[in-house]
Amino acid sequence: MGYARKVGWVTAGLVIGAGACYCIYRLTRGRKQNKEKMAEGGSGDVDDVGDCPGARYNDWSDDDDDNSENKGVVWYPPWARIGTEAGTRARARARARATRARRAVQKRASPNSDDTILSPQELQKVLCLVEMSEKPYILEAALIALGNNAAYAFNRDIIRDLGGLPIVAKILNTRDPIVKEKALIVLNNLSVNAENQRRLKIYMNQVCDDTITSRLNSSVQLAGLRLLTNMTVTNEYQHMLANSISDFFRLFSAGNEETKFQVLKLLLNLAENPAMTRELLRAQVPSSLGSLFNKKENKEVILKLLVVFENINDNFKWEENESTQNQFSEGSLFFFLKEFQVCADKILGLESHQDFLVKVKVGKFVAKLAENMFPKSQE
Repeated sequence: MGYARKVGWVTAGLVIGAGACYCIYRLTRGRKQNKEKMAEGGSGDVDDVGDCPGARYNDWSDDDDDNSENKGVVWYPPWARIGTEAGTRARARARARATRARRAVQKRASPNSDDTILSPQELQKVLCLVEMSEKPYILEAALIALGNNAAYAFNRDIIRDLGGLPIVAKILNTRDPIVKEKALIVLNNLSVNAENQRRLKIYMNQVCDDTITSRLNSSVQLAGLRLLTNMTVTNEYQHMLANSISDFFRLFSAGNEETKFQVLKLLLNLAENPAMTRELLRAQVPSSLGSLFNKKENKEVILKLLVVFENINDNFKWEENESTQNQFSEGSLFFFLKEFQVCADKILGLESHQDFLVKVKVGKFVAKLAENMFPKSQE
């Protein structure tokens, strides 16, 4: 009786192990194909038309090597320490076992099947993995699968109905930056849906805090900015970011080019909403903001920043708000624009810019600013 019980346990262990290997294979297969589908500014052939008009999709930010289509998650045993001869052999054996497992499953799979699109039952299993597992490599693989599937409009409703939103959002509490980034990517793709946005709004403050406090220019910070950009495509939830606008300007001034562009997308969404004009003008801006207007700065950064300023200038009725202008403090964006001579000197310096479009934009902005700040009745 004891012998039969031992044999039963061993058999069960082998079955579970085989199932786990197949699950990990399914989760990690097809990553390259989905990267190609999820191009900048769109998600390929699929779109959630009508949910959030003008919504921006995230850029696929997986940093793994794309040269190997079959590359997956390889678990190394704890004794496979890097730098030792035994560790090198152990890591090589682990890679070989993972490669053999992938090839074995690939032979059994139908050549015409699309393993990147999971059924509702399979999505439920993946969500169970996210909810129950504590191992980073399993969480990463499961979140990649969810992110791939959330790029399809019909799957966003399915994942929500399966209770996936709070399950993925809970992962934001992890300290693992890779896992957190993948969770933000999933939420970003899911947010291109009106009902999903309504349910995700409760996590906006946490995402905002994590984004601002993350390492500057990190993948986590960029993923957080993309999610916040999607959540502010409509005017409904923009007010939730009012207290963080100063931090966004700080990130814009200190960040690299990629961070600057992502912050500008967010600021453009806010600047297009007249209800957010006062909050933008009230925001404290770093003194280095004016130094961005130089010939060395990227042309697109200058143009987008000018569009932000133009929208704010157009939405703020300077004459009507003259009596309340003392509510803005020193160092605010209001005073940055109010100090016309300083601002104009820095911007007019771009008139000698070699790009014709920059010259035109600068001239229009300065003329508009002067007309609003110094109306003819005061001349």
